[in-house]
Amino acid sequence: MKPFKMLGVLLLAAATLACSTESFLASTVTPVPPKPNPPSTAVLPTPLPASAGAQLSSEDALLENLYLRVNPAVVNITVSAGTGSQLTESGSGSGFVIDKNGHIATNNHVVADATELEVTFSDGRVAMAKVVGADPYSDLAVIKVDVPDSWLTPVELGDSDTVKVGQRVVAIGNPFGLQGSMTLGIVSALGRTLPAEQQSAQEPGQFQNPQIIQTDAAINPGNSGGPLLDVRGRVVGVNAAIRTDSGTRANSGVGFAIPVNTVKRVVPQLVEKGSVSYPYLGVTADNRFSIAELAMELKLPVDHGVLISTVTPNGPAEQAGLRGGDKAAQVRGAQVTVGGDIITAIEGIQVSDFDAMIAYLINHTKVGQTVTVTIIRDGKEQAVQVKLGERPR
Repeated sequence: MKPFKMLGVLLLAAATLACSTESFLASTVTPVPPKPNPPSTAVLPTPLPASAGAQLSSEDALLENLYLRVNPAVVNITVSAGTGSQLTESGSGSGFVIDKNGHIATNNHVVADATELEVTFSDGRVAMAKVVGADPYSDLAVIKVDVPDSWLTPVELGDSDTVKVGQRVVAIGNPFGLQGSMTLGIVSALGRTLPAEQQSAQEPGQFQNPQIIQTDAAINPGNSGGPLLDVRGRVVGVNAAIRTDSGTRANSGVGFAIPVNTVKRVVPQLVEKGSVSYPYLGVTADNRFSIAELAMELKLPVDHGVLISTVTPNGPAEQAGLRGGDKAAQVRGAQVTVGGDIITAIEGIQVSDFDAMIAYLINHTKVGQTVTVTIIRDGKEQAVQVKLGERPR
């Protein structure tokens, strides 16, 4: 046989043997699938440091614990109005338990004109409530439920005088009826004022609810009457109002809360006698302009204080000899009553404007107390003793 022919036979035999071997292996051996690659871990340009992660976890735990402790104290208040078959639900709000006797603090505007009040606790239990006392000036009210004290988890009251702009605060309430909602924000400003719901006939439009806390914690309809808390779970205010200019009653990032120190002063009186007594000076002032704004225009001798427009006939100020204005002046196109005494301090504490004066009287004086009022009259400083009366209802 020729070499080339012999080589071809050998190559054909080798190929046949290879195919037979491959077929045998394919029929007897199961191939192992390739091992998948582990998922890759993304490397962020600014990875979170371990210490920061621990801090965030700690802050989360703090807020979670706050909610568990305080939410059982927060209630939903359903308000119904009318009588008999005409009784219909007219609104809802929030409140919080203040003692083991069943007293619950809320806003006056939540319960005003209510025929029936239904309180729902965080665990779903329901009780009927009655109004113990209400105060339109501070927009605070106290209602009471007759339930076992095991239902009641009172809150801890803080000190609103120690609240600082920028500190974190928490609101818990029932916005739009969504019970037990918690929101987080900061204190945006202090010392705001809100017009009182009720005005005196002697001083229409003059009484302001002072020292209001402004916050950006989300507050919506239904949050009214609920607590504003510091991060330790202490009440620092009572959520009361939101700023809306569009006509839509929804959170705009500007909410207002009544300071808890007002609660401490008002609530005991509401529990004891159902109403609140306010010290009363009996003067009005034009709040459109501050003394600082008027000083240059009218050449006033001071840049702070309260320029008295009028004194209430037979009121404490008039009885003490304080004087109102006796002539008119034009300031930026507006007519202003001038010529009256300028109150610069009470009991030696400087007052910057009318709201600051009201805040001092409310927070630091009592009905029947005689106070020293420092005034500027005809360019000279004088001290006048005034016995405070009780604000007319």
